[in-house]
Amino acid sequence: MDHDVSLLIPEIWCRLSPQERDPKFLISEQLLEKLEDFTFEGKLIPASRLGWRITSRFIRRFAGRVFDNPNKVFDAAILKPESQDEAAFADGILFIAEAQERIARTYFEDGSVDLACPPLKALLHIMVNGTFEGRTISDPEIRSMFTLEAMLASEWYADRLRRRQQREQELWQRHVQALETFQNSNEYAEEKISMNINDRLESARLQLTKVLAPEYLTELQGTLGADAL
Repeated sequence: MDHDVSLLIPEIWCRLSPQERDPKFLISEQLLEKLEDFTFEGKLIPASRLGWRITSRFIRRFAGRVFDNPNKVFDAAILKPESQDEAAFADGILFIAEAQERIARTYFEDGSVDLACPPLKALLHIMVNGTFEGRTISDPEIRSMFTLEAMLASEWYADRLRRRQQREQELWQRHVQALETFQNSNEYAEEKISMNINDRLESARLQLTKVLAPEYLTELQGTLGADAL
C-alpha cells in the first residue's frame, strides 16, 4: 500500500468514538497487542520499541466503517509484517533502535539531557544504555513517571516554578525602577500626566509585592514555569 496507509488510518480513527479511542479500552478488548522483544539469529531484537499494534479484531470491528471487506485490505501479512520476512523485520527494528540511540546520544554530548524533564531524561538513558537507574522502560517505576501527578510533584518542576518567580521578580523590579526614574526626572511633566505614570507605578509596585510573596509559587502551580536556558 506504500504511503496510502497514512491516509487510511485517519479515516478509520475519525470514525471512532472517544471511548473507542481510549487505549485502556482498546487493550481490554484485545484490539491492540503489545510487541515483545525476541531473539533472532542470536541477537536480541527490541521489538517492544514499536509499542502496540492493531489486531485483526480491531480491523473486523472498526475498519468496516470505511471498507466493505476490511480483511482484504489489512490481511495478516500487513498486520504482522514479520510473517512476510522475519529477517527484514528484525533488521528494521534494529535500524530503528540504532537511530534512536544515535539521536539520544546527542543529548548527552551537549549536556541537555540534564535539562530534560524526569520521564524524558529516563527515556534518553534507556535509548542509549537500555536502562535508567537499573530499570527498563517496562518497569512500573519508570512508567509512573509519565503521569501528570508525578511531573507536578517532581523537584525538576519545582525548580521551574522557582525560576519563573525569580524572573518575574526581576522583571517587575526593572519596571518599578524605570517608572521611578522617569517620575523623578525634571523633564516630561506633561507626558507624566498624560501617561498616568503615578497609577502605572502604583500598579507595578503592587505586582512586585505579589511576585515577591512566597505564596506566589502556589499561583504558578500548573504553569510551565521557566526553562533553565
